[in-house]
Amino acid sequence: MRKKLNSKQRNYIIVGLCMVLVIMGVGYAAFQSQLKISGTSNIASNFNVKITSITPNSIIGTAENKTEVTTYNDTSATFGVSLKSPGDSITYDITIVNQGTIDAVLKTITKTDASNSAILFETSGVNEGDELKVGETATMKVKVTYNPSVTSQPNILDSTLKLTLDYAQKGTEVMPGTNNILLGGKEVEIVTEGDGLYVDSTRAGRYVYKGANPNNYITFNNETWRIVAKETDGTYKIVRNELLPDPMPFDNDNFRDKESNGAGGTYCANSSYGCNAWAANKNLIGSPAEFTNTRQTGTVLLDSSLNTYLNTTYLNSIQTNADKIVSHNWGVGAIYTDASFEDDDDMDISEFVDEETKHFWNGKVALLSPSDTYLAASNEELCGTLDSNYDNMDICGANNYLIIPESEKYWLTLSPTCNTTFYVNEVGGANLRSGYYADEEDFIRPALYLSSSIQLQGTGSELDPFIIIN
Repeated sequence: MRKKLNSKQRNYIIVGLCMVLVIMGVGYAAFQSQLKISGTSNIASNFNVKITSITPNSIIGTAENKTEVTTYNDTSATFGVSLKSPGDSITYDITIVNQGTIDAVLKTITKTDASNSAILFETSGVNEGDELKVGETATMKVKVTYNPSVTSQPNILDSTLKLTLDYAQKGTEVMPGTNNILLGGKEVEIVTEGDGLYVDSTRAGRYVYKGANPNNYITFNNETWRIVAKETDGTYKIVRNELLPDPMPFDNDNFRDKESNGAGGTYCANSSYGCNAWAANKNLIGSPAEFTNTRQTGTVLLDSSLNTYLNTTYLNSIQTNADKIVSHNWGVGAIYTDASFEDDDDMDISEFVDEETKHFWNGKVALLSPSDTYLAASNEELCGTLDSNYDNMDICGANNYLIIPESEKYWLTLSPTCNTTFYVNEVGGANLRSGYYADEEDFIRPALYLSSSIQLQGTGSELDPFIIIN
């Protein structure tokens, strides 16, 4: 099990302080650079981004690499160059490798060049937002050129380049010294009250939108969606703002019972009223032999009819930015609660997450989890348990952007309960749907994950929603 992190346990690796000192003489220039890495880690996982080589390439003209100067170690690189004539240049490849156990992402590139018209600096090979996954390599190129347009000895003989590449644990790109994180390349403030983006109390490195109407609108597929969360892996969980027009069942009656489809498995064998398991065992992570809701345990041989529809017909209907959808792990474990179980009525959000994540399904389109709907209420203390959410339904619903007030339409969530499905009503949050079966029709709000590499513009407000620009 991955060790949980609190909101302060963020990791930064700074590939930076690349200092280039240029000293020029008549027909001759010499300079050297130092690249330094520093970082801290407050968790057991190994966050280990390091330099593994520095290589002079693309030597042009009479430029020379000063081999006695050009060296490197895990945390620094130094190179020396001599340039003798305008047009001379050398490009250095500095190799950076993630040898740890945590994926990294390049937050920012900062370049400060003490201008000298005789010396030109160019950098390439890495860009803001680039991921550096475990075991992967990135190559930063630094090209230093004697300006070919120089026709006489320059008056300024020195020049300095400072280059800083700021790496962070992927999904925790908190801006140093601020309460902001990067959301699609945009800085977004982290808040602790009211509408806005919060630190998720249930999973370290995850951020969730809360409140009555936070600025989390995003245009996707030429429709209005909402950003629900920035996940620990940097992906973005989004949900359609409007319900699909026609209600559908979680699972069609007789779709997976023992009399249909060549047997539906032991868990769904008596599911003539629909089966509340989202996916077949073979399509769950690890392919577990059985699925359980504590009251019933058995094999599931087919995906639910809704799962099948969303990942075929519906997914194929998405035309705009469909390439930004990524397959992701969804927690589909059963919520071990029932209206008749009084001891379970005070389950809090973290307990919901624990139950949901006992089984994972990997795919592209699904539904929100019950925990997503609870986390969207801005007052977690008042609305963060099954019991308190029910007792304060009006207040919780009024401070939860996922609730569609007075719509008289209920919509389904992903994880089942012991006997039935979880649904959200028009007043206040997720509720047990006691006495109803998986084949009962309710409305659908598709959810999916967008790539961590997307870049956004806009403020996220209803009138100026985020727009994907890459």
